Amino acid sequence: MVRFLIIALLSLLGFITIIAASLGSTGWWILAALALALLGLGIHDVLQTKHAILRNFPVLGRMRFLLESIRPEIQQYFIERNTDGRPFDRDTRSIIYARAKGADSHKAFGTERDVNATGYEFLLHSTAPVAPPVEQHRVRIGGPDCKHPYDMSLMNVSSMSFGALSKNAVLAMNKGAAMGGFVHETGEGGLTEYHLEYGADLFWEIGSGYFGCRDADGNFDADKFAAKAAHQNVKGITIKLSQGAKPGLGGVLPAAKITPEIAAARDVPMGVDCISPASHSAFSTPRELMLFVKHLRDLSDGKPVGYKFCVGSRTDVLAMCKAMLETGITPDFITIDGAEGGTGAAPLEYEDHVGTPLTEGLMLVHNALVGCGLRDKIRLGAAGKVATGSDVVKRLIQGADFTFSARAMMMATGCIQAQKCHTNECPVGVATQNPHLYRALDVLDKGNRVYNYHKLTVQEAAQLIASMGVSHPSQLNPRMLRRRVDHLTTRSYAGLHNWVAPGALLNGAPEGWKADWEEADTENFGEHAPLPWPTQREAAPAIVADTVPPKRVEPKDSTHRRVAPVHPHAERPEGKPAPKHPLQKR
Repeated sequence: MVRFLIIALLSLLGFITIIAASLGSTGWWILAALALALLGLGIHDVLQTKHAILRNFPVLGRMRFLLESIRPEIQQYFIERNTDGRPFDRDTRSIIYARAKGADSHKAFGTERDVNATGYEFLLHSTAPVAPPVEQHRVRIGGPDCKHPYDMSLMNVSSMSFGALSKNAVLAMNKGAAMGGFVHETGEGGLTEYHLEYGADLFWEIGSGYFGCRDADGNFDADKFAAKAAHQNVKGITIKLSQGAKPGLGGVLPAAKITPEIAAARDVPMGVDCISPASHSAFSTPRELMLFVKHLRDLSDGKPVGYKFCVGSRTDVLAMCKAMLETGITPDFITIDGAEGGTGAAPLEYEDHVGTPLTEGLMLVHNALVGCGLRDKIRLGAAGKVATGSDVVKRLIQGADFTFSARAMMMATGCIQAQKCHTNECPVGVATQNPHLYRALDVLDKGNRVYNYHKLTVQEAAQLIASMGVSHPSQLNPRMLRRRVDHLTTRSYAGLHNWVAPGALLNGAPEGWKADWEEADTENFGEHAPLPWPTQREAAPAIVADTVPPKRVEPKDSTHRRVAPVHPHAERPEGKPAPKHPLQKR
């Protein structure tokens, strides 16, 4: 390696010398200045103490930082194959871009996927396919207490807030949703003028920060909520309990990113971090959650109200079901977010190791509702890497009635998966508040692309359903989706998983569900059974001098600063639960 670097340096110096000689005396002065600059840089690198590689390889060691900075682009454009990119592979991104442009998404010469690999899944086609419907399928959202039911598309724009997205991105998605007649979910950042611009059907998301309907202390404000919920474009309300990328954790929009528009939309002051607590202050038990659902339904004059969460404990899910049975209150819909979801930024450990993937979470909630005799009253949505028609059909088979898509809608708006959403440096203007970047995003053009992408994807889902020999999603069943479990065997989802019979949990829970059903409590969330062993007290933290709070964004380069120890009590503000307030009588 050292020999290679020496040869490369000598070759570079030889090339520069030739150029300098061709420029005459001026060139030699330029060469001398460059040599002095490199000498000074080399002396600095030898004397500094922050990077061992620079002390051992002055100047040349900086190539590591240069190559490291462009590694993601090299990986994406030159190394990864069509089927192995993450989070979305090249084939999936190509389908989204092609459909957004209204172009053909066909591909020649057969699949590049290993159909014999363990985990490969496929849909069963019929020997006698039927004709696909002329009109798109719609799902009626609205339980027995809903006065204004809504007919939902099979695919919709998932929750993304203004603040996380630029105003031009929100406008483009709103325009596409209005053209296509599908739902644009607002995200927890509030109901803004950009969500209302083109008249799309909206589901207003209410998170733990109650942005847009909060009082001065950050608690839920019923009057503000009722006034905005009455808007004709608001077709439903979603209570966000958790999200797939970081379940059990709130969020922070740093003060530096808060503009006057964002502050007005969220009812927060300028110059202060905008914090979403990890939990809600309006409720703290499954029973109180159901009362809050009813409260919002009453305040919105009977519009559909539901909640969204990433599944954690099965006991939690069953406690919610018990609360529905005890109170007689049911949400009109529940959206299941998978742990593979995530449009913005989250701690890597949360992204990789916390939360239930969408397949398991969706089937768990579906089975719990079926087992409690509640499934016919509640519609299920699925969110988490839904990008293609086959994704939609797969989720319908697993128990969903409709789907939401976030990152695919971002790609239809122009996202290139640069993964810089949290840096305010999105190169295409989708996830940034920098006007010099988002001005490049043309709302009219990108709005048409969002419409095209949705239209062609839902149409492809309908064609797949028809190819499976059925004319309506309600005719799909788990036998139609198969998974390879080893190199010799494939099994259907009907045989892979235990599907609970209607009402089974009410008449003596099945053995696999019994312990969780008995533990589920309408007055508690979580696993609260005592441990069979004593817990140990934590040791007192060591005292460290000259500490600093941890950075929220990984620094690109630390060559110009000395690293300091972080505070022993370093905290994430988004990890704090909301202050609890007694639930008022409603």
